[in-house]
Amino acid sequence: MQNIIPRIAAIHDLSGFGRCSLTVIIPILSAMGMQVCPLPTAVLSTHTGGFENYTFVDLTDHMQDYIEHWKSLDLRFDCIYSGFLGSVRQIAIVGNFIKAFRKQKQLVVVDPVLGDDGKLYDTFGEEMIQKMGELVQFADIITPNMTEAAFLLNEPYPENMDESKLKSWLLRLADKGPNTVIITSVPDHMSENKTAVVAYNRKDQKIWKVSCDYIPTDYPGTGDIFTSALIGSLLQGDSLPIALDRAVQFLSMAIRSTFGYQCPTREGVLIERLLENLKAPIISSSYQMLE
Repeated sequence: MQNIIPRIAAIHDLSGFGRCSLTVIIPILSAMGMQVCPLPTAVLSTHTGGFENYTFVDLTDHMQDYIEHWKSLDLRFDCIYSGFLGSVRQIAIVGNFIKAFRKQKQLVVVDPVLGDDGKLYDTFGEEMIQKMGELVQFADIITPNMTEAAFLLNEPYPENMDESKLKSWLLRLADKGPNTVIITSVPDHMSENKTAVVAYNRKDQKIWKVSCDYIPTDYPGTGDIFTSALIGSLLQGDSLPIALDRAVQFLSMAIRSTFGYQCPTREGVLIERLLENLKAPIISSSYQMLE
């Protein structure tokens, strides 16, 4: 039976304080009319960026029992969305989850969280890169940042990224299996004061780009916010370029709003003030199609 409300299996960690992962994914997608069914990979008192002495409960040993119960209920999902995974074993669990719950007209989104700013996260090694590279083959959409794209392609982090190399990376990532590749945090070579999100759709072989002003700050959870708004937009029936535009606009607005209040960056962006904006129609768009 078709779900009355689009249903999303969200496989992420849960931090009690600090806006990231499930604490931003659930409100964003709920505001967009989606039912979020969390499959938590770990529970933390705070996220790990900027906080010390946080508590951490690894749920790897409980994930399979959780999944088996869902199987017994014959749950059906319109979207499966995975993000930060803490171990090779969790990657294998997610891969098996996708195989078990896959159905037609379903969206599978993998955010291959590995690192940022040209560096691998401290808890990860080469095996995580390899296994994440295997997981993306099951995805319809992947959303790596520039660092993660470099690791997945076994390329050095580029000091400069010209349009020709960017297109090559998009196509090579698509060759790993996903129909749509979206690279975030791409420096816009047309302007030092802008950054961009660039997407390639293998089905129609089109490349889309949405730029936004660069703001000199760094907040946790921005990738989760972007991908959640993107998924909600796509499940509402928006085209890929419109969904990119909506997600970039929402994230940019959230960052600008938070930056103006001079809040501690480790607490994340103030999405609570902006959730209503996710229901507004797109009035103007700024996407471009690259030749």
